[in-house]
Amino acid sequence: MKKIFTISMLLVAMLVAFSTEAQNKRYFDEIFDKVSVSTHTYGVNATILYVQIFGEAVPAPLAMDVYTPDGDTETNRPLVLYFHTGDFLPFPQNGSPSGTRSDSTAVDICTKLAKRGYVVASVDYRLGWAPTSTDKTTRIFTLLNAAYRGVQDARTCIRYFKKDVNENGNSFGIDPNKIVIWGQGTGGYIALNTGCLDNYLKIPTASNGKFVTVIGGNTVPMVIPSVNGDIYGTSVGVVPAGYPGFPEGDTLCYPNHVGYDSDFALSVNMGGAVADTAWIDPGQPPLISFHTPYDPFAPYKEGIVKVPVNPPLDVVEVQGSYLAMKLANQYGNNDAFTNIIFNDPVSQVANTRNDGIEGLFPVIGDAGPFDSSPWDFWAPTNTNNANGLMTNSTMSPEKGRSYIDSMITYYSYRACYALDLECKGVGTKEQLTENQVGLKFGPSPAENQVTFSTASDYVINDVYVYDIQGRLVKAKTHVDSNNYNLERFNLPSGNYMVNLIFKQGMITKQITFK
Repeated sequence: MKKIFTISMLLVAMLVAFSTEAQNKRYFDEIFDKVSVSTHTYGVNATILYVQIFGEAVPAPLAMDVYTPDGDTETNRPLVLYFHTGDFLPFPQNGSPSGTRSDSTAVDICTKLAKRGYVVASVDYRLGWAPTSTDKTTRIFTLLNAAYRGVQDARTCIRYFKKDVNENGNSFGIDPNKIVIWGQGTGGYIALNTGCLDNYLKIPTASNGKFVTVIGGNTVPMVIPSVNGDIYGTSVGVVPAGYPGFPEGDTLCYPNHVGYDSDFALSVNMGGAVADTAWIDPGQPPLISFHTPYDPFAPYKEGIVKVPVNPPLDVVEVQGSYLAMKLANQYGNNDAFTNIIFNDPVSQVANTRNDGIEGLFPVIGDAGPFDSSPWDFWAPTNTNNANGLMTNSTMSPEKGRSYIDSMITYYSYRACYALDLECKGVGTKEQLTENQVGLKFGPSPAENQVTFSTASDYVINDVYVYDIQGRLVKAKTHVDSNNYNLERFNLPSGNYMVNLIFKQGMITKQITFK
């Protein structure tokens, strides 16, 4: 009986083959079958969502769902804080099929990471801004403040866990020195800016004065610590007379967990942008970025954030993952993994697109130029299903999970080094040359079959074929021969990358089916 491989099955096979060291390796493989999820309140702070109802910002609990692997005996585990997408607006009013900590994408990623041995918290953060205001300054002002509150909430959550370690016997079993901030979409803004907004003065001195405005005839920053709280959320913020949008004396920030630091070890973003690349400096946490190069909502390189209405409304110029990662590498922030040669297929696909910027994975969707988040999926019964399909027309759980699996693979290799985990060494098989292995292959382009042959000392163990999206489409293990015929079967016309695995290392070749 012919065996049919799903994408997930192929990815599992790929990981096993690319490094026997990676097999059943904690933090790299899913070594736990089940996870437990518990809900906790990590802080209380002022939300602006109900200003129209109450006439002022009101204190609201900040909730998170914590995922832990069942049956785990480790008590010193890295922690991932996951921030969902949603346009800094509540679901379903945001018009998106996403926007909660229980989004299908968030649950899938958090579960997969927990099964690898991480503790993962899917974190809510404060929402609210004025995207459809007819005044551009108001749009910039309120978006900056929303992102600022997100950064405060991220740091509040970090301190909650560090306080738990010191005052509650480390009830979650984490290593407080190995905390990861991972943001998706809107959460990507939080992840990127939490890593680089390490000095308040970066806001009033941002490029072109884009974050200053005029209030009462005076030029002032759009964020003021005495009004909005400090960048850590550890000081009280009170509204003065004449401050727009709030009554005098209103409290915009309540301190949480003062006395603990807000440091973290690694930042990961899926989309999003930095408010200003001038905020990126040497010595900041390492960064891993996933981004579609044609993202219409957050620029891949540099551009204007736009509100997706008809016609679109401009907000403010920001910089995306491409420039952020380029600077992070240039400043040495990613030195833990930039000099490691990762030979896995996902890394190789990324390297064909990222202009040599290690740690940057440009993700290409399969639904055309508007597929800005191909990893997203949701139930067809979702209230905003039709809106979601406008930018992800081929959405399905299988599609979303295939992209998520590839991204977690890419992340896992680098996190092993950035967090100094025990999985270091996986995915680093020696890259061989054609002359070394005596490789001959052809024809290419081919109609139905490509033949590979090697010298007698270089026995082909396994063969993996993946498309230009970085998805594994064929796998053949235990070839154990110097000759292999790669049959096309139902593969569509196009270019493919073939990885041949040997005991001595690996080699990658591109082929074409006509």
